[in-house]
Amino acid sequence: MIMETRETQDRPTPSGNGGTSGDNNHLLINAVKEEDMELVKQLLEGGTDVNFQEEEWGWSPLHNAVQMNNEDMVDLLLRYGANPCLRKRNGATPFIVAGIVGNVRLLKLFLSKGADINERDLHGFTAFMEAAVYGKVEALRFLYENGAEVNLGRKTMEDQEKLKKGGATALMDAAKKGRVDVLRILLEEMGADVKARDNMGRNALIHALVNSDNSNVEAITRLLLHHGADVNVRGEKGKTPLILAVERKHLILVQMFLEQKHTEIDDTDREGKTALLWAVELNLEEIAKLLCDKGASTDCGNLVMLARHKYNSSLVKLLLHHGARKDYHPPAEDWEPQSSHWGPALKHLHRIYRPMIGRLKIFRDEEYKIADSSEGGIYLGFYDEQEVAVKRFSEDSSRGQKEVSCLQSIRGNSNLVTFYGHEVHRGCLYVCTSLCEQTLERHLAERRGEAVENEEDEFSRNILLSIFKAVECMLSCGYTHQDLQPQNILIDSKNAVRVADFDKSIKWAEEPEQVMSDLEALGRLVLYVVRKGDIPFETLKTQSNEEVITLSPNEEIQNLIQQLFCPGENKENLLSDLLGHPFFWSWESRYRTLRNVGNESDIKKKKKIKKPIKQNQELSILQLLQPGPLEPSRSFDKWISEIDKDIVEGMNSFYIKKPYLKYQDTVGDLLRFIRNLGEHIDEEKNEQMKSKIQDPARYFQEKFPDLVIYVYMRLQNTEYAKHFPKIHNAHRPQCDGGNGGQQASRL
Repeated sequence: MIMETRETQDRPTPSGNGGTSGDNNHLLINAVKEEDMELVKQLLEGGTDVNFQEEEWGWSPLHNAVQMNNEDMVDLLLRYGANPCLRKRNGATPFIVAGIVGNVRLLKLFLSKGADINERDLHGFTAFMEAAVYGKVEALRFLYENGAEVNLGRKTMEDQEKLKKGGATALMDAAKKGRVDVLRILLEEMGADVKARDNMGRNALIHALVNSDNSNVEAITRLLLHHGADVNVRGEKGKTPLILAVERKHLILVQMFLEQKHTEIDDTDREGKTALLWAVELNLEEIAKLLCDKGASTDCGNLVMLARHKYNSSLVKLLLHHGARKDYHPPAEDWEPQSSHWGPALKHLHRIYRPMIGRLKIFRDEEYKIADSSEGGIYLGFYDEQEVAVKRFSEDSSRGQKEVSCLQSIRGNSNLVTFYGHEVHRGCLYVCTSLCEQTLERHLAERRGEAVENEEDEFSRNILLSIFKAVECMLSCGYTHQDLQPQNILIDSKNAVRVADFDKSIKWAEEPEQVMSDLEALGRLVLYVVRKGDIPFETLKTQSNEEVITLSPNEEIQNLIQQLFCPGENKENLLSDLLGHPFFWSWESRYRTLRNVGNESDIKKKKKIKKPIKQNQELSILQLLQPGPLEPSRSFDKWISEIDKDIVEGMNSFYIKKPYLKYQDTVGDLLRFIRNLGEHIDEEKNEQMKSKIQDPARYFQEKFPDLVIYVYMRLQNTEYAKHFPKIHNAHRPQCDGGNGGQQASRL
């Protein structure tokens, strides 16, 4: 296939010797247009460039010959070396031009010369599409029989696609041009897809209705409806076919749409105007009566006032008879949304009229779309006047049922999105949850590059704390998430982290191994968050557990991920335990823990390390903290040399009379040092020491960043774990289905 990105300025090698004058080149073009065979032959024999292209649009002699539908001229030019695949500036080849003129012989000829049956110009038009546009039935059938794609959508230039141009099919082109015969052939002989939409979401029905010159619009509409065209699709400005029919002041079309079973009579355009409101604005009394008789809502605007402004008293009576209010009051103009990110769209949605779906106000339009989803998209909405995110499913969707079931079971926890309720309407399920501002992915992207070296990374800690609590809550309620990833973790307007999207959730009680899926995803999320998303989560998903662990920035995070990947038998209670992991300790908590451990009598009194006398005798705390012979080097191996000499000497001065108690390079002595310094640093005589250390919690964390995890790993399953902070896992989350919940963790 000849690619449409080919540079149209490139010229093939001319048939002559290159010495032909420019005048003769233009003379050749004119001779072809005049169909002067003798002059064309004379010029070609004289060496005129048979592949010369006009500067403005790139027309060549061959393009002109095809446009003139002159088969003999085409044959002559090809004999003299005309390039059968040459493109004009718009990318059109002679084959595509042959589709426009509908010449089957020329189409067949160019196919034999290397043309591709589905080749496109730069705007995405194929010969098949052009034949449909110009009503060339014979050419259309020939192209179809030779493999032309009936439902091919227009592939246009990249800058046009960004504006949502393109995507139209031959069926849409025929509908727009009023080609009833072509439309019938496409639908009944060639299986054209009547449900196809272009890049703006318009179907063939919309294309037929927006063409004001379409005299065959009734016949085309009837044909498309007969073949199942969607009557609730939207065109420009969100207008439905019914609204467009009203705008055309076309009573018969309005009747056609109202006869369709699924027509949404009260649907609105982007301005919040229904078909009835448009009818009243345009003073179309007969159409307004038809709409009212079919049950159109009169609570869609100040209809009575509009009719009075038209001096149409009979229309006023009609509207009042059907329940229109004399004192209609629109929504308050000064209403302000809670969400800043979605604020403008919410204000617009709040202001415009929308037919209610139970307690839900929603408009399925791009302006209000939050994100795509596995099925029907996620939109802004109002549920009981509360700003919500609305996830849409088909009514019988298994994913939708999972979402509702899980949300009902876990409601009440502030680390999960709040569930407000759901509605069912015309085969669709609408699930309403709390509205958040952005995804975790975007949130991290805003913080990427911020230095956290030698700084307490509260940002990452609080994010992961919320995620861990959310997943622990789900597990305690009997569910696993099964789709933990940055796009499903949201940040609300108060900067709280909330886990969302439960359409893949399952009850793990029936299959305990399913818990592993969430734990492994959590392990990858830990690394993703602490590294501020610099490794895409999709990349982390492709890497093995071992590879993920090696990417950890320090031993503490490595240990946390390792425990998630290798939880042992107690998978369902692992997160409750891990909420007490040092990763979740503040620097102040770490310092306090080290001081408390250092206050153990064996450490404080510097007892000697003795081997256990009995085989099953419990080890002392000093024995537990003693490094093994194959231990890797650590920041605190030679800890005395890492601390200011004056401070060490000052602390050793307490032991002038007991020199055997002076500090040595052991873990026990370091913990004793931290304990003793904490006891004495605020004394007046130690002012100089305090000025050097300043904040002891920060000082020891920065000096010995791997000390806490070392102590934790040695003592976590012993009686000495009593010194570890238990601020995060003191209370398991409740799943009572209420509206309360724990305080959300703030970033």
